[in-house]
Amino acid sequence: MMPKYFHSVRLAPDRCKGCVNCIKRCPTEAIRIRSGKARIMESRCIDCGECIRRCTNRAKTAVTDSISDLNKYKYNVALPAPSLYAQFSPDIEVKTILCALLSIGFDAVYEVAQGAEFVSAAVREYIEGGEFKRPAISSACPAVVKLIQVKFPELIDHLIPLDAPVEVAARMARASCCQEINLMQEEIGIWFITPCAAKMTAVRQPLGAEKSDVTGTIAMAQIYGSLLKAIATCQIEEDYSKATVDGLGWALAGGETNAVRVQKALVVHEIHSVTEVLEQVALGKLNDVDYIEALACAGGCIGGPLAVENRFVAEHNMRRRLEKLQAEESGATVRVPVASPEITVNERRTFEPRPSLRLDEDIVKAMNKLELMQATLLKLPGLDCGSCGSPNCQALAEDIVQGVAREADCVFKLRERVRDLAKEMVDLSEKLPPSMEQNDQGREGGDGI
Repeated sequence: MMPKYFHSVRLAPDRCKGCVNCIKRCPTEAIRIRSGKARIMESRCIDCGECIRRCTNRAKTAVTDSISDLNKYKYNVALPAPSLYAQFSPDIEVKTILCALLSIGFDAVYEVAQGAEFVSAAVREYIEGGEFKRPAISSACPAVVKLIQVKFPELIDHLIPLDAPVEVAARMARASCCQEINLMQEEIGIWFITPCAAKMTAVRQPLGAEKSDVTGTIAMAQIYGSLLKAIATCQIEEDYSKATVDGLGWALAGGETNAVRVQKALVVHEIHSVTEVLEQVALGKLNDVDYIEALACAGGCIGGPLAVENRFVAEHNMRRRLEKLQAEESGATVRVPVASPEITVNERRTFEPRPSLRLDEDIVKAMNKLELMQATLLKLPGLDCGSCGSPNCQALAEDIVQGVAREADCVFKLRERVRDLAKEMVDLSEKLPPSMEQNDQGREGGDGI
């Protein structure tokens, strides 16, 4: 029986027009159009948010928590992703943004960038240790991890078995709060301010662990307006900004690699480009690479589907912000995080494949279906137009074999059948019963006498 999955990415059927924009761009072919509406196949969805970007009707949404959920806890901590700072002009200081978070309802803030610094140190030690399967693949992006689980299960051993920065930040924030205030852990809410739908899913269904240290996630887009208003009136009493350039740089593609300081590294971003690189790894063509930083969103986390600012503008903002911070750090003593196994490593973090692309659990039946699928594919036009409701002809052939589609769903095959039927009807219309047919010889020879 197929396990039940939670997904942040959802469909709003009343907005769906049945176009094929989403099915053509889904990296795992997890969407079909049936009865004029898109349907998401739960076992294949990796919550990358690509369909959210592509849907012109806004029929794809991401479910996250909200500010009102803070009322469930006595004390609430905000975990702002580094990419949050890129949503604002670099003239607005990080300490002002953190102050604004406190103004809209949080009791404390802890930067995810600080967690990123510790993870960077831990990854560096992991790579320098040399005992890993090359190339090691970053496990920080949950959409990439799930892409590997679904589409490239043979690469699971390449994933770095370390917690993502948000989990480290959550663990450290919770430990700090328990020491400073007299509250139980369950009375403290730890909220990640996220640009990413996959992070919400990773909190509800942790990757490689039984439980997440994050209570919930709140989309950047959801609180952006409130933060803008709060920034305008915020009175800064304390500077909560503690992260360095290394931590903040994780917001951009390549920032993680810069912080880890691995020489033989490859940086790839945007989910389809990631898929192409993973195909190369699966073919054994990148064994000379030590480390791959793979990010589902174009440009890195600043390009997340739940972010507000244009990706290129956000990148410009972030680079200017990093330049300023780097200038400040150049003449000062900067804290260098030391990797701490109890903070960064979770022994339960072992990734398992997700069996979603199998034709059948029975190997014999699966082989028979594969043969039938290949024979069916040869009958299809190979145009990959998507009009059938499947992303391409191969997917339609698979759907036909699995009994969820028909050959007539292909408009070209349907046209062939209609044309053949029309020709047959014309031929039938010219035929008469034998009793009504006249003998050609009789017509030529009059009455035949």
